[in-house]
Amino acid sequence: MQHVAVPGTAVRAGAPAADALLSLRGATVSRGGERILTAVDLTVGRNETVTLVGPNGAGKTTLLRIAMGLMRPDEGTVWRCDGLRIGYVPQHFPVASTLPLTVDRLLTLSGRVPGGERRARLAEVGAAALQARAVSALSGGELRRVLLARALLREPDLLVLDEPVQGVDMAGQAELYALIARAARARGAGVLMVSHELHLVMATTDRVVCLNRHVCCEGAPDAVGKNPQYLALFGGLPDGVAVYTHHHDHVHDVSGGVVPVADTHHGHHH
Repeated sequence: MQHVAVPGTAVRAGAPAADALLSLRGATVSRGGERILTAVDLTVGRNETVTLVGPNGAGKTTLLRIAMGLMRPDEGTVWRCDGLRIGYVPQHFPVASTLPLTVDRLLTLSGRVPGGERRARLAEVGAAALQARAVSALSGGELRRVLLARALLREPDLLVLDEPVQGVDMAGQAELYALIARAARARGAGVLMVSHELHLVMATTDRVVCLNRHVCCEGAPDAVGKNPQYLALFGGLPDGVAVYTHHHDHVHDVSGGVVPVADTHHGHHH
């Protein structure tokens, strides 16, 4: 097991649970004299989906970077299970319209992957028809599917997604969350994602962590949605928005076809 302790900080006793993939304890980050994160604890297990919510500037992306090992906290400990493979879907993926980059070429940039594997991952996310398309010509929803396919090429133990439905309409968002849940379950993987859409991710999330530079509250989605600290930050759901708790038995691929999916509703294991 790989345990990274920051010098000068105590390593807390007790290893994480047997099915834990990642555990942060007391993660604290300061930049320019300002606290970005204060004493954050976070654990993600196999077959568990954890969603980070919080206002802009709450430190959500910083926390993802620490979780992935791209950044070290100033204080606290980071534990990852041995050989942890992470598939990452970034929030922003700028593509110059002048760059002649096809979807297939994009999937080869992160390493040598057999053509059959690239096709299989695109098919898995309902994007098989996009393989020869220019990345710059994709819609928001199409690009999100392609980036998910790219993350899945690593056969990850943990999927990390930063605002994975950015620039996608409401119906497309629900389908993307269902795809993410199905892809993770097929691999027994954990999921750590940042989302603004608590009402949409509730159907596929086991645990919500509400962050505002520290952990305000965490728990099952319906409990967090009623928590006074969450409501103080977000003011509750907008009028006319229902909590998304039903489940789909299919998703639509980009050519309009229907792809059956396994039951995407998670029971909450507490």
